Amino acid sequence: MNKTVLITGASSGIGLKFSHKFAGSGHDVILVARSEEKLLALSQEIMNKYGVKAYVFLSDLSKPQASKKLYDEIKAQGIRVDILINNAGFGLFGEFEETELSKELDMIQVNITALTELSKYIGKEMVSRKNGRILNVASTAAFQPGPLMAVYYATKAYVLSFSEALANEWASHGVKVTALCPGATETGFSDAAELQSSKLFQSGVMSVEEVVEEGYKQMMTKDKVVIVPGMKNRMLTQAIRFMPRKMVTNIVRKVQERV
Repeated sequence: MNKTVLITGASSGIGLKFSHKFAGSGHDVILVARSEEKLLALSQEIMNKYGVKAYVFLSDLSKPQASKKLYDEIKAQGIRVDILINNAGFGLFGEFEETELSKELDMIQVNITALTELSKYIGKEMVSRKNGRILNVASTAAFQPGPLMAVYYATKAYVLSFSEALANEWASHGVKVTALCPGATETGFSDAAELQSSKLFQSGVMSVEEVVEEGYKQMMTKDKVVIVPGMKNRMLTQAIRFMPRKMVTNIVRKVQERV
């Protein structure tokens, strides 16, 4: 029997590539995003190309009741989730006093609250079965404060800490939890976060294919708890451990400033 993978933010970027990767490996997929047109097209493409099931569930995870509604709808259809990919998320660039609070509250809802709720609802079932995998998409932003993206960096720090804690709690229950921490990646993220002209994205990025390939391999075959794709990113996340926090924060500020 094929295992079923739930992927949030499945219509673009890392979520889109994970959808193809898991389907191409013989898994049925549950595709979750806001865009009905994109999801229906992706579902048809996956079923035609890989011969697996591709379920479509529309959900705007920035809405407070969306995660519970999504979970209830999946349960009502009798679908069991074997692997959960909490990928949905977004960022916002700018000085905190100038950015829109409503966007930041939506960001917290998607990046933290929805991820936590889905991990709770689906993770409890995995624990009771003593089998399952959860991958939470964090970021290299999780390892330090992020001036000019203060809320985004803070949300990803939560995702990393939360994932490491769950990995420890659920290891004895047969449930493996992983945090994927990519650096700057060639997706629509930089456009949504208004980061196109920042030094961070001007200095070079990884392809989404590279991130997903490394994330999938280390999650599925090596049972890694924290995955940082790319040698450059791994070196940077290790180096900052030995630097004063104030220095690290100043460096991040300079890297994020617009060119």
